[in-house]
Amino acid sequence: MLTKRILCFANSKKMSGRCIAGREMLANGPGPWVRPISSRPTEEVTEYERQYEDGSDPRVLDIIDVPVIRHHPHACQSENWLIEADRYWVRSGQARWLNLQPFVENPATLWHNVHSTYHGLNDEIPRDMADALLHSLHLIHLGELYLRVFAPGADFGNPKRRVQATFQHRGVQYKLWVTDPLIEREYLAQNDGIYALGECMVCLSLGEPYQKNVVEWCRYKLVASIIQKELVE
Repeated sequence: MLTKRILCFANSKKMSGRCIAGREMLANGPGPWVRPISSRPTEEVTEYERQYEDGSDPRVLDIIDVPVIRHHPHACQSENWLIEADRYWVRSGQARWLNLQPFVENPATLWHNVHSTYHGLNDEIPRDMADALLHSLHLIHLGELYLRVFAPGADFGNPKRRVQATFQHRGVQYKLWVTDPLIEREYLAQNDGIYALGECMVCLSLGEPYQKNVVEWCRYKLVASIIQKELVE
């Protein structure tokens, strides 16, 4: 029986399930990133597969014992571990803001800043370039972050609204879509506009390959979770 004890930094939307990600907790400090995945082609984890014995869902900052079978890296997602789907996950504690500093990263850049989508900024990487990367997750600290709630396809008759995060990291600005379901639920319930969140930690992820057109594929940078200081101190 193999178990990975992780501090959970993301429980974000992915296909019909969720993408869970965290850093392994070792006796001598933070370990490598771990992304528990399923055996289905798009690797998302269902509610049944990730639940605790009482039926509740893992939350960001839970300390979780995840039953796994083996390391299963794929392309840039070197953090992937295949789960043992028929065993419960176990919550063994929860972290607070003061516990997070050892886990914070400060990369020179957030992967490659080569392309931007129409509404985004530094949010897209060609698949071949992305797949050559050695990792697909980061946890960074931000002094301030802004959320924009709007309907990006309104001009084309699509009224669906989305939540986008705007922030700077080491002097570079980013506009990335948010896949944190709790943040989405909270801000989609409000009016269109821009909202300031202040100091926070942000878990960033490279998403699954996306086919833009007949010949082009890419991966998008996503905000998988937002951890607000004022809510977890």
